[in-house]
Amino acid sequence: MFKNETEMRAKKTLDRRTQRTRRRLGGALVELIQEKRFDDITVQNVIDRAAVGRATFYSHYRDKEDLFEKQWERFLDMLAQRIDWANAGKGSFVPVVFLFSHLQEAQRYYRGLVRSRKADPVLKRGIEYLSQKIEATLTARLKRKPTIPTPILANYLASELFILLKWWLDKGMPYTPEHMDQIYHRLINPTFKMVQAETLHRS
Repeated sequence: MFKNETEMRAKKTLDRRTQRTRRRLGGALVELIQEKRFDDITVQNVIDRAAVGRATFYSHYRDKEDLFEKQWERFLDMLAQRIDWANAGKGSFVPVVFLFSHLQEAQRYYRGLVRSRKADPVLKRGIEYLSQKIEATLTARLKRKPTIPTPILANYLASELFILLKWWLDKGMPYTPEHMDQIYHRLINPTFKMVQAETLHRS
């Protein structure tokens, strides 16, 4: 607990400043990836573009790789928070439109990742990280253990999402994000509906 309102206001100000600095650094890295290969980007390039000091950078991140990974993880956290579990098995519950629309608007960034040979590692990390988030939620929500082990179910939901995303991006985004949302949920909802029925009716 904070001793007084002054401390609380000071912490909120510091939090806002931290978030603003991280957004500037993340935005700078995104811009640079669109312009050059990741291996050619230096920390100095990032801090010059973001207009922050070197000490400020290293107070938040170890290096440019740490910045890149933390930025991706923050986006995945936001993605996981948007999953509508109350609608699972019945309709659109994974935020496919949100994810696909975001990448659709960042085509140059994705091409930069491909050019830097980071697209596949990014998608792999997406599967791993989102799987962990989904597994934790499923473990808490399912009243009984399904016959499909929860880690496998979580990996299936995350893998299908990023496999479809990679196919869609590599093929030049031939369908709308809304159409891809429908396709994804047609694939996964029957499995999830089965799991729900199984955990509800098993004794």
